[in-house]
Amino acid sequence: MALSDVTVTISVQTPTPILGFGKPLIIGTSTAGKSFKNYSDLSGVITDYATSTEEYKAAAALFAQKNPPAQIAIAQRKTGATPEDVPTFMAAMLLKDWHFLLQTSTAVADIIAVADIIEADKTRQYIARSATQADLATIKAKNYDRTNVFYHTTITNYPDAALVGAVGSLPPGSVTWKDWTLVGISPLDLTATELAAIHAAGANTYVTKAGRNVTSEGKTVSGTYIDLVHSQDYVVISIQNGVQTLFASVQDQNQKVPYDNRGISMIEGVVRTVLQRAFKQGMIAEDDNGQPMFTTTFPRASEVDPADKAARRYPDGKFSFVLAGAIHSAAIKGTITFN
Repeated sequence: MALSDVTVTISVQTPTPILGFGKPLIIGTSTAGKSFKNYSDLSGVITDYATSTEEYKAAAALFAQKNPPAQIAIAQRKTGATPEDVPTFMAAMLLKDWHFLLQTSTAVADIIAVADIIEADKTRQYIARSATQADLATIKAKNYDRTNVFYHTTITNYPDAALVGAVGSLPPGSVTWKDWTLVGISPLDLTATELAAIHAAGANTYVTKAGRNVTSEGKTVSGTYIDLVHSQDYVVISIQNGVQTLFASVQDQNQKVPYDNRGISMIEGVVRTVLQRAFKQGMIAEDDNGQPMFTTTFPRASEVDPADKAARRYPDGKFSFVLAGAIHSAAIKGTITFN
């Protein structure tokens, strides 16, 4: 994680679920690849990866969608006689600019090794794929909040990458990950019982509903909604970056954020700006009067512990908001009367 003087934490109060960040990183193992490189289109990818490589296939699935990312990254973890261990590799990757992780490997050991690191880091999300229901059970036991598994009997065309390409680059909080049509992915012919079993195993898949081919759900392995995790990350990192930028910008003007009510108001203003933007993107609910349901509490300078003042720390700023969520199903009752 990048260096910062700002710490933001969110505590999730049940039963309210947790509530950018659209850039994907593809982890591959092609020997001809780069350690880490950004690409804006497939013509750039093909300069480093032939069409037969798994990295190219994943990138093609990303860029083929209706809302493709403006940029992707591809990186290689060394394998062979002297393989690079996953923790060392991922530690380097977490210093790079990306949010959604994709992996060419579908080995359950590789999925779990990477997912464990993503869960511990708490700043990124991992979209995996699997054609093996036994592997789904192994992954489900980990109860991951930040890992989603796309189950399909055909995974050579990268349905996980197609999902990220279709949804990931849209404004966080503006959409749910359920009911999306994916280019290049065929739906599975499943019974309601079979689909329920896949969902119970913590996975999502691709089916036909009301004549449309769509993603069956939008949840992580633990049952948390993917868009809520994405939204939480957006709020946390936007506030961190916003306040850090405030500190830097006043320094550029040969000034400072004063430790008085003026300075505290400056920090609170950054937080409220992020929350207002989150409201406009659909993350935060509105009340009956159409107003955003968020609050900020920043104690005045006179209320701060003298020890914190002496250390130039302001530890007591708080915010809260009500999640807007999304409607995934509906029950509608009607009445018919006779003349």
